[in-house]
Amino acid sequence: MKPKPPTNETKRDRFKRLAEYRTNEVLSKLKILGNCSNQQAYDYTEEDIRKIFDSIEKTTRAVKSKFQLTPRDKEFKF
Repeated sequence: MKPKPPTNETKRDRFKRLAEYRTNEVLSKLKILGNCSNQQAYDYTEEDIRKIFDSIEKTTRAVKSKFQLTPRDKEFKF
């Protein structure tokens, strides 16, 4: 269940609350995806697995890059 925000929540508190909830949701879904590895219940190829994890890794890199702190200006200015 998604946690309810307190009325006087700071931006830091909101980030922590939502990041924790959303991270746990992603981890849960990855564990569920792992259930597809049961070869008695599913038929898949190495190519299928490569496509799945290439997609996950590409998206992970894209999201991580959004969190990279970069200077706003590339050159020095007064």
